[in-house]
Amino acid sequence: MTQAPSVPAPEVRILALGDSYTIGEGVAVADRWPVRLAAMLRARGVHVAEPIIVAQTGWTTDELSAGIDAAKPAGSFGLVTLQIGVNNQYRGRPLDEYREQFRALLMRAIAFANTDASRVVVMSIPDWGVTPFAARSGRDVPLIAAEIAGFNKVGHDEAVRAGAHFVDVTPTSRGAKQDSMLLAADGLHPSAPMYDQWARLALPTALRALGKSD
Repeated sequence: MTQAPSVPAPEVRILALGDSYTIGEGVAVADRWPVRLAAMLRARGVHVAEPIIVAQTGWTTDELSAGIDAAKPAGSFGLVTLQIGVNNQYRGRPLDEYREQFRALLMRAIAFANTDASRVVVMSIPDWGVTPFAARSGRDVPLIAAEIAGFNKVGHDEAVRAGAHFVDVTPTSRGAKQDSMLLAADGLHPSAPMYDQWARLALPTALRALGKSD
């Protein structure tokens, strides 16, 4: 009796929601952290498609929500990532508003993951206060760090409450204070090496979210 040929596993679809950090402002498409994460998953034997990215530089939580409405991502996804809030902080938007809008975005992310919160990964907001851009603009660096911490606590708490994952890239982002190679040419956004670090931080969590060993 001839053995039926094995059928390859279907590709895991990835949806990445966010702002400039998700779209990879200042770096090549291949260096965006969601794209790097997909490549790392493939290297671990996970059959994943190229990520669908709904993100734009400058977006706040409400603008991301409108962007999702416009993009209309179709179907369900095996992995959904969410990284948003730095522009809320930058524009001085209130934390209570952020919590409400972030929670709504998280619920949308879970819906895209076929209502499985364990397939959603929230990424923290990096600390842009350590960058030359912050120094040039005369911003209050300790205040930026404190406000970013507050926004990240909201993201962490909401992710945990919903049953999603949270990956903290903020400490890594502060490495740019000592190493300018971790920043893009604009002196604000991460460079390819920093995005690679973020993808490596997210990899074990992404594997667990997909039911794979890390």
